Amino acid sequence: MTEAKPGASGSMFSAFRHSTFTVLWAAAVLGNTGTFMRDVASSWLVTGLSPSPTATALIQAAGTLPIFLLAIPAGVLTDILDRRKFLIGIQIYLGAVSIVLLSLAAAGALTIWSLAGLTFLGGIGAALMAPTWQAIVPELVPKADLKGAVALNSLGINISRAIGPAVGGLLLASAGAAVTYGADVASYVIVGAALLWWKRPAKTEDALTERFTGAFVAGLRYAKNSRELHVVMLRAAVFFTCASSVWALLPLVARRLLGGDAGFYGLLLGAIGLGAIGGALVLSRVRDRLSTDALMLGAALVTAAVMALLALAPPQPVALVLMLALGAAWIVALTTLNSTAQAILPNWVRGRALAIYLTVFNGAMALGSLGWGSVADAVGIPVTLFAGAVLLLVAGLGMHRLPLPKGETDLAPSNHWPEPLLAVEPENDRGPVLVTIEYQIAPEDRVAFLDEAHRLSRERLKDGAYAWGITEDAAAPERLVEWFLLGSWAEHLRQHRRVSNADADIQKRLHRFHRGEAPPVVRHLLGLESA
Repeated sequence: MTEAKPGASGSMFSAFRHSTFTVLWAAAVLGNTGTFMRDVASSWLVTGLSPSPTATALIQAAGTLPIFLLAIPAGVLTDILDRRKFLIGIQIYLGAVSIVLLSLAAAGALTIWSLAGLTFLGGIGAALMAPTWQAIVPELVPKADLKGAVALNSLGINISRAIGPAVGGLLLASAGAAVTYGADVASYVIVGAALLWWKRPAKTEDALTERFTGAFVAGLRYAKNSRELHVVMLRAAVFFTCASSVWALLPLVARRLLGGDAGFYGLLLGAIGLGAIGGALVLSRVRDRLSTDALMLGAALVTAAVMALLALAPPQPVALVLMLALGAAWIVALTTLNSTAQAILPNWVRGRALAIYLTVFNGAMALGSLGWGSVADAVGIPVTLFAGAVLLLVAGLGMHRLPLPKGETDLAPSNHWPEPLLAVEPENDRGPVLVTIEYQIAPEDRVAFLDEAHRLSRERLKDGAYAWGITEDAAAPERLVEWFLLGSWAEHLRQHRRVSNADADIQKRLHRFHRGEAPPVVRHLLGLESA
């Protein structure tokens, strides 16, 4: 079995050189195909149970709302549990949900509320799986192939989107919902078998392994202090809130505006998947020529145009062509935002931070679906689609002025901090810990030093500190003391591991301002309990 090895960056398909990635990618394609078959059956069945756009949007929201609610806890579990075993457990859970759907469909007992409830339970599995599946990618390929692997994952999802809805719609029309749900159950068996085959190195015991609560807080603190992640999340929230109208209303567009049946609805979703495949192939060629911001603007403009044209109730063949364009634009937006998020995150917090990004993405989709469904109840489907198109056009042009981060920072651990000088090794849970660094700074360097220090402060806070400051000695103003607080000794030791090469570069620039003969003095002060 060939594992990830260093190598030169190649095309998007260079990630297929690594057999473990290839096997898991293929299994994920089959698994997602089954999921899309399940979802197309549920979405179409609800349009027959109720004519209300709100009921249709409810199913869309039920699938994405759990990711909004649970993605962050799932990301914490991703970073502290064995990811392989965690994913296997999720496949078992999702298989059980689909077995219940199969049983109810066979008995003719499905209702709007049972569909919504089981869709919500399936969404819980998706919420647990999404950050974990994304977080394992850097384990399967070297960094040179990471962007290609992320693009291939998006391509795989859209291959599934092309096959699953089309097959699901045809299977639903010819064999019924029970058989369609049964195919989804079989897909989880395939994914589980691939995960059992993956021989992931066993997780070694580590005294500094984070507990759930501490890891949860550390992930939120990182996200709070990462300005680059803020930009990615804002861009995602705006784009997907505006664009969610077409996804929330697509089953009703197929049935009412376009006069189609379940098979045609499946073809619409299949066309989206085919368009996404084409978009991914084109993206691999144009990514070096166009900036990420240009790609996002293009995706917004194309999506808005598709929404506006759908509002005119075009002939079915024209609608299929529009779905090809929608799929291409959608994969460009998803891949651009996802690969940017992956590139700006260090490994130690990857699962949690990706979960926060997914929370924003799915929250925008869920809340947008419910909102657009309510608007459609009030003013109708065509007006709602056109309003969403106008809003997306304005938002796309506005967000173009907020550039996405380039993701070129070296986030590998530097391991350059020396071990603290200690009289006695403290207990890991002892705290708080106050770390001070004393500098001698000439008056003429003070402004430049403080500017660099504040840049470093964001890194201290991202890596584990919950407070930071800088002070001067009233008796000797050239003596400046940087300080930061951590919750425990263990958290400070983890901070030693988290400091990146980019952080080390900032520290080097900061230390150049120090005028003392000896290096800056570092002290570690431990909190004492009251007598």
